[in-house]
Amino acid sequence: MRTLIRWAGDDPEREGLLDTPRRVAKAWKEYARGYEEDPAVHLSRTFEEVGGYDEIVLLKDIPFQSHCEHHMAPIIGKAAIAYLPGDRVVGISKLARVLHGYARRLQVQERLTAQVADAIWDHLQPKGVAVVIEASHACMTARGVQTPGVMMTTSRMMGTFRADERSRREVLALMGY
Repeated sequence: MRTLIRWAGDDPEREGLLDTPRRVAKAWKEYARGYEEDPAVHLSRTFEEVGGYDEIVLLKDIPFQSHCEHHMAPIIGKAAIAYLPGDRVVGISKLARVLHGYARRLQVQERLTAQVADAIWDHLQPKGVAVVIEASHACMTARGVQTPGVMMTTSRMMGTFRADERSRREVLALMGY
């Protein structure tokens, strides 16, 4: 960090910067805490008694923050996660916890989308999974091409949502797409 401060043109011995390397290290410990867990563990407690419910379960507009693995710049966005239950459901907060567990790693959005969908598919064994993520990437908005306001959208459809066009349209409409 001291080297980066020098490269930026400042003095790492300046009063306001003396504790910056320690603060940055502490911040990165927090930003990357997803490596300390298996996000899929949140899907281990499920419920079978759902009163015969067999339609789409959707949690949308889930805010998240991550960091680009290429520039370590912020990725800030929101996700919509849906699944069509088989014989089990999971508490809805667990869907957000899975997203956050994977987002708190160095990422590319495509991998993040796939990891969330794959974890739900593998652990809940639903009839379908749909994950759509929209995010702004500071590596593009604040540097390089410097194009603020641009959002990247990625999606992963599995099972019914991939095979059946009607189901795909329904889940995307519920997500607002």
